[in-house]
Order: sequence, then C-alpha cells, then structure tokens
Amino acid sequence: MSENCNHDCSSCTETCSSRTPESFLEQPHAKSSIRKVIGVVSGKGGVGKSMISSILAVNFQKKGYHTAVLDADITGPSIPKAFGIHERALGDEEGIYPAVTGSGIQIMSVNLLLDDTTDPVVWRGPVIAGTVKQFWQDVIWTDVDYMFVDMPPGTGDVPLTVFQSIPVDGIVIVTSPQELVSMIVAKAVKMAQMMNIPILGIIENMSYVECPDCKKHIEVFGKSHLDEVAQEYHLPVLGKIPMTPAIAAASDAGDIENLQSDWLQDAVTVIEGAAPVKG
Repeated sequence: MSENCNHDCSSCTETCSSRTPESFLEQPHAKSSIRKVIGVVSGKGGVGKSMISSILAVNFQKKGYHTAVLDADITGPSIPKAFGIHERALGDEEGIYPAVTGSGIQIMSVNLLLDDTTDPVVWRGPVIAGTVKQFWQDVIWTDVDYMFVDMPPGTGDVPLTVFQSIPVDGIVIVTSPQELVSMIVAKAVKMAQMMNIPILGIIENMSYVECPDCKKHIEVFGKSHLDEVAQEYHLPVLGKIPMTPAIAAASDAGDIENLQSDWLQDAVTVIEGAAPVKG
C-alpha cells in the first residue's frame, strides 16, 4: 500500500498489492433470482451448443430444479424453436418476462422479440453484446436454480461480454470428433482461463452413429480425439452424444422436452457437484 493511499482506488494511479481489480459484473433485474449460471461454449460453430444447452436444461428440470436458457447467440437463435415456443416475449414497466415452456423452463431469445423469426439480425458487435446484457439485466428471471447460457461460437464480443458481465459459475465446452478438435478446445480453454472461469468439462456431439441392428458404434467422422484432448487439458469428458434422427426430429418439432436420453447424466452430476444449489 502506498504511503499516500487515500483508500479510494477509483481515483488512485498507484500500483500496489491492495488495489482491487475493477469488476464489470452487472446486477440482474432487481426482481430476478438466479442461483447458478453455466455457459455452453465452443471455439467454432455448428457443433450443437444450442441442442446441448436445451437438453441440459431439460435434464435439470426433470430432476426438480428450476431452469432457464439465456440464448446469447443473437445472430443464430434456435432455442425457441427447439422448445416449440412461437409467441413473443411480453413486458411492462417492470421489465421483460421470459417465455415459459411446457415443463416450466424459462427462455429468452432475440427470436422472441422479432416480428418474424426469419428476419436476420444485422447488427454490429456492440449492439449484439448490449442485447445480451439486457437479457441479463432487464428480464425478470423467477426462482432459477440453473441458468444455461447458449453462447455464440468463437471468442468475440458476446462471449467476452458474458464472461465480464454475468457471474458465470462454470462452462461446458462442446466439440465434435474431428482433427481440429484440439484447436477448438484450446481456444475455449484459453479464453476461460484468461477470464478466470472454471471449466467443468467437455461434451462431444455427433460422436458416433449406433447401428440399429447390432448396436455397434460407427465413427462417421473418424476416430475421436476427445479423450486425448481432455487428458491434455486435465478436463473430464462429460458425455458423447450420437448422431441420431431422434434429436433432429425433436428439435424440428419443438419437442426437445420429450426427447428420451441419458447421454448427459455425467454432465448433470459434474455440474451439480461443481455448482451446487443450496436449499
């Protein structure tokens, strides 16, 4: 501590061990209650983050938790369709109210605010990032135990905004069984480390196709490198999800809540343990 310290870091130019780093965390709406926030991320697009965010929310909801999905993929929103939500979000002078699915999952997505869900969102980065902050600050989230944030791909404005503005308790990295998996995971891991966000583990999507007759697992994209990459970064493998028509059919029909699966049970257990919700 400097001998000239006035205990006001905001006006001080000294560098000392007592300086408290500036926090960019934003408070949620005054009427919101959100206990844990889990980010679902990837270093590239097209790996199934939205589907995995949806299935995780459904699995936690079935266990008796109150869950929510914040769709932070502003230019490629797909959460409402997966849950069969077609109406627009409502609001009043208090704030914006999320849509609620059949089983009680709260969701907010830019598609709930557009006149036509097929309208493109042609916005610049700062506007997109600001919209995500609004979903956190202006939406009234009611009694949420676990909120899953469906992140856009990469390490740009929105992931940075989420990590800086929202108190993320941990992230799940989603990837696919291809040679470039190491690079994809490395980007996500390094960004999380830079932002001091705990990494809970890795989920591999499109991992294999199961033969309907002999049940053999066929590796369509070649041998998976997930286990080696997970070992390299000392991360647990939380699940390997097959390519199956059932997932596509459920998503297309807006019936993801009724998809029967146990692929992510390990992920549920790890998230519960790493980010427990106190009663």
